[in-house]
Amino acid sequence: MSSENTELRKAGLKVTLPRVKIYQILEKAGEGDHWSAEDIYKILMESGEDVGLATVYRVLTQFEAAGLVIRHHFEGGHSVFELADDQKHDHIVCVKCGKVKEFADTELNLRLESIAKDMGFTISDRTLYLYGVCNEDCEEA
Repeated sequence: MSSENTELRKAGLKVTLPRVKIYQILEKAGEGDHWSAEDIYKILMESGEDVGLATVYRVLTQFEAAGLVIRHHFEGGHSVFELADDQKHDHIVCVKCGKVKEFADTELNLRLESIAKDMGFTISDRTLYLYGVCNEDCEEA
């Protein structure tokens, strides 16, 4: 049984062709890739898959509810998805072109845990987005 079938079943989802195809796209994403529903739809269309945009949105919403993906809401109404994992990482977003990069910083993680502890909290989850311009030659989307 393939890994995507196993993950879908563990999440309590029926294995369907659109779910498998969308999971495979997310699984093949390079480190730091974050794709919108429209991006995933374009990838499916380019590979000859007959999956509608409404189906992509529905599957991503199901994946999010099942804990398989994380949806990030960036400024400007920009939502992107990535497979859920246990690694703590943060994001930096270009305010001009929308490019998103991931970064992980052990010292930052320790500092945030220390701040929470000093305030009498234990961190159960967190989200950190930094915004800026990716470079001087940034091409606005």
